[in-house]
Amino acid sequence: MSEYIYPVAIIGGGSAGTMAALRTVLNNDETLFFPGTAQDKKRSRALWVAKVENVPGHLGYKKGIEQPNRESLQWLSEGEFKEKFHWKKNTGVTKVTKNADGLFELTDSKDQKWLARYIIIATGVMDVQPIIDGDIEAVFPYANAQTIDYCLRCDGHHVLGKRTAVIGHGNGAAWVAVMLYERYKTPKMSVLTHDKKSEISGDVLELCKKYGIEIIEGEILSVLGKDNGKTLEGFQLAGGTIHECDWAFTSLGMLVYNELAKSLGCELDERGFVIGDAKGMTSVDGVYVAGDLRANTKKQIYTAWDTAVDAGDAINAKLRALSRVTS
Repeated sequence: MSEYIYPVAIIGGGSAGTMAALRTVLNNDETLFFPGTAQDKKRSRALWVAKVENVPGHLGYKKGIEQPNRESLQWLSEGEFKEKFHWKKNTGVTKVTKNADGLFELTDSKDQKWLARYIIIATGVMDVQPIIDGDIEAVFPYANAQTIDYCLRCDGHHVLGKRTAVIGHGNGAAWVAVMLYERYKTPKMSVLTHDKKSEISGDVLELCKKYGIEIIEGEILSVLGKDNGKTLEGFQLAGGTIHECDWAFTSLGMLVYNELAKSLGCELDERGFVIGDAKGMTSVDGVYVAGDLRANTKKQIYTAWDTAVDAGDAINAKLRALSRVTS
């Protein structure tokens, strides 16, 4: 292990991790940045998102998350602060421990070891995919073309004038259907419970009845469409039924990539998100959380940026205070 102590290490290369790197480096704090391995990137939300339409300045990118992030990181690596930016490309972190001196010992995916005084964990989340015919491959082309969407706030506007289906069996899925209908008055709205029994109840069930939102139980056997996912035509259900629709949303929950935070003993909420204070400090001193991983935040690019800036600035304040004492 290198005995050099880096002021801050950032784990995760999505919107939050990139903004955290931008903020800490421009704060003139030497930063280790681990964006993740190729396998890590395959587990990221960015893999599924092509166009980003709800964030100013992103419309021109074919890959609305990856490309602007890459531009910012490249700019840091070539600019006047480049000596402060240690970009460990295609490298993730497999283990973090806190030693007796209060420093963080990181082991990366290449089995190299590093020391850092503070860390920002921004490892993110992934939407749970529907398993169709034994795997999730069937939804790939439609997710990449964004005719099957995941985020109501990011992409709900896509359903304007479209016959829409929401995949899910609980009240959360039903609320997505209700909200989309109330906002956009879709010509047809339904909930497909897939291979589960409906657990929709209470007020949301009454709203579904009021709006004519059909709740259909039955396993989805295949996705029907053409043009490599650009045109969704519907779903084939068990029993031979064809459910026609033009657009779909998946509402099956999230996979929360909290393994490193959990291993350090950070407090989690009931869904597995990492709890942080107003600046993102977790229950473990020196560990900050940013982005979608953080509890009680909107899972949005602009929220990820905000939480990352808060964490970076809070760390800078602590580093400056330490410098006053030791210099």
